[in-house]
Amino acid sequence: MIDLYGSGSPNVLKVAIMLEELGLPYRMIYVPPHIGANYDPAFLALNPLAKVPVIVDHDGAGAEQPIYESGAILIYLAETYQSPLLPSSGPGRWEVLKWLMVQIALAGPMLGQVNHFQLMPSEQNGYGLRRFRDQAARVYRNVDDRLVSLPWLGGESYSIADIAMYPWTGYLERHGFKTTEFPSLSTWRDLIDERPAVKRAVKMIQTTIAADPRSQQPPTEEDTDRFFARTQPGPAVDLPSYYALGPMVSAKA
Repeated sequence: MIDLYGSGSPNVLKVAIMLEELGLPYRMIYVPPHIGANYDPAFLALNPLAKVPVIVDHDGAGAEQPIYESGAILIYLAETYQSPLLPSSGPGRWEVLKWLMVQIALAGPMLGQVNHFQLMPSEQNGYGLRRFRDQAARVYRNVDDRLVSLPWLGGESYSIADIAMYPWTGYLERHGFKTTEFPSLSTWRDLIDERPAVKRAVKMIQTTIAADPRSQQPPTEEDTDRFFARTQPGPAVDLPSYYALGPMVSAKA
């Protein structure tokens, strides 16, 4: 059994998708960062960085070695359970790993910053949002260009690179772009939307969070400052308007 500690974030979704693709038994343990649950001592004992996702693989690495950082988790699961979602050797392995790192080092940080500034009404016409939206356009363009001549990010086969990038591309419309601007990305995303493992992962996360009353608990100002790792109070956050922009992911659960 694998325990998946997480929330509704793209990085948690990618791990849930991987677990579903592998057909491994697991359960999700909801950790709501918006109210600071990731700073509970019990969770910090699993990940001192106070970040989700974290997995505890009781049949693999064991409870004494939690695995955190979503990219590391994907590699761990692929290698531990000998999955073709990460080739074991050769050029194909490096293509997959390169595009996994593109998601981790470029896509996640840039798209996440767009989300950050979109949350704040006072920043809608500010330099920060304009800058990171430009960077988001670059990310989406890089992915679209890659997929013009290849069916998958790592080459000819679906892989952990696709699993990692997919949840983040669910923000495309919320970031103000149209699917017609990135046709190859959109076709690729539609194909992943329809994978049974993806549908199951999205449904599992939605169901787990909806069943926990903490998901409806509004954050305090202190919670918000802690969530954003602010050293001093910042602009007001408008969560309802942000969520009204669209779903977190594009999967048709």
